[in-house]
Amino acid sequence: MALTISLVLLFGVALLFLLRSRSLSYGAAFIAVMFGFCLASTGASGPINQLTAAIVQAIPDL
Repeated sequence: MALTISLVLLFGVALLFLLRSRSLSYGAAFIAVMFGFCLASTGASGPINQLTAAIVQAIPDL
């Protein structure tokens, strides 16, 4: 059985973990999120999505 997890959810949990462990400040987390939103609206979003899809497809099903 394959389990599908959204990358947004995965990165959100990782960001929450970093905030809770005080490895990342709230200001830095805000900057990281805003950078992601700005990057998504540029021409780089296509290649980033293709790279992410290729990495996910390369991971074998468990």
